[in-house]
Amino acid sequence: MKRTVLAIDIGSTKVCAIIAEIETDNSAQIIGAGIAKAQGLRKGSITNIELASKSIKSALNDAKRVAGTELKSAIVSISGAYTKSLNSSGIVNIPNKEITLKEINRVMHTSLYNANIPNEFEVLHALPYNFKVDDQDFIEDPLGMNASRLEVETHIITNQKSNLNNLRKAVKAAGVDVEGVVLSGYASAIAVLNHDEKELGAAVIDMGGNTSNIVIHSGHAIRYNDFLGVGSNHITNDLSMALHTPLHTADNVKMNYGSLYAPSNDLIELPVIGDENTTHEVSLEVVHNVIYARVEETLMIIAQSLEKSGLKDHLGAGVVLTGGFTKIEGLRELAVAILDNMPVRLAKPTDMGGLFDTLRDPSYSGAVGLIKYAAGGYTPYEIDVNKRMRHASEEPIAHYVHPVHEEVPEFDPPVSPPPMVDAIKEDRRHEDAKMVNIGSNKPVQTDQPNPISKFWNWATQLF
Repeated sequence: MKRTVLAIDIGSTKVCAIIAEIETDNSAQIIGAGIAKAQGLRKGSITNIELASKSIKSALNDAKRVAGTELKSAIVSISGAYTKSLNSSGIVNIPNKEITLKEINRVMHTSLYNANIPNEFEVLHALPYNFKVDDQDFIEDPLGMNASRLEVETHIITNQKSNLNNLRKAVKAAGVDVEGVVLSGYASAIAVLNHDEKELGAAVIDMGGNTSNIVIHSGHAIRYNDFLGVGSNHITNDLSMALHTPLHTADNVKMNYGSLYAPSNDLIELPVIGDENTTHEVSLEVVHNVIYARVEETLMIIAQSLEKSGLKDHLGAGVVLTGGFTKIEGLRELAVAILDNMPVRLAKPTDMGGLFDTLRDPSYSGAVGLIKYAAGGYTPYEIDVNKRMRHASEEPIAHYVHPVHEEVPEFDPPVSPPPMVDAIKEDRRHEDAKMVNIGSNKPVQTDQPNPISKFWNWATQLF
């Protein structure tokens, strides 16, 4: 049965709404799209709910007009600006010696429980990167295997609760509920990576207007994510100051003459900032030098982030660049030079049926990735923002809306746990000193659980 889904990509410079029909084989047909200039947003985060909701509503109305349909809920992207990440692990016994979805769900939630997540943060994604069946490592899919014990290591991405709630409010004010939230870098990776790149390991860098989001994909799983506050609008600002010309003129200069190749000595005439009736001549060599300096600095910041990840040796397929920033001529060659001769590919979203022509641009990778996510294009297993385990072979819930105030159970054991387990769980929630364990986007290891954590693991195995 066909499902109709709505995806809203909220970026730092634009808001894109896409409506698509998803067939039973999980192929998608785009039937409507709308784009609006972003207002009330800074670095992809909401700074003014009223202005942001107007931008969202404008894009949404255009998409609805083209599609001729009404939808009450949407999957929405969120910037990585206020995300923190950590790694965690879980272990469960297999009572019937065969691994079912129930056991995978249980071990995933156990790893989530074992993670020390501060109270002011909410889980966006819990993504497994290593399943262990008994003593066998790196099982791609444990479903249906015979085993007595199942372990998992997960990469957990969290976001500030206040940031998430502001996003939900802005979307709600535009007339739709938020049924799911996806990290924008994760959505971009879904849109541009092919099977070989996922297998070999690749870093996807979505370079937008004011921000860049980095996701490292290795062995069909996300291992690392980072956020950088640099984008193509910084080039516009640099040109405006260096050439003493208004921002809109500087943006046109960037679009028309934005090249990293050897410059010419030609002169162009530009209006003067503060007095647009007066013009002055500027050499294209100056334009080239300004753009080159900013792009070089941006790529060096990206190189530092890749080094910080500790996963540079896992990037067999190199680096995949996408986003509006990648339209600058010569970017790939300079990136190869700065990133130690790693393979570099400039990527557009992979093809999709329907009204796709306007969305072939690399700046729409995140929006297209949201539709692919709704169609089941996520990693084989995942716990989403609603604390529901998604499995790639099942039909994702298209219109599930999770109320913000509702407590979602981590899993449903067949027998209620004894009061002692509840007491220990309550005690653990009050261990404030051990909750501050996420200082950066570097993975945090949890190899040494405390005695209470060990007991809880043992208890969850029983139940």
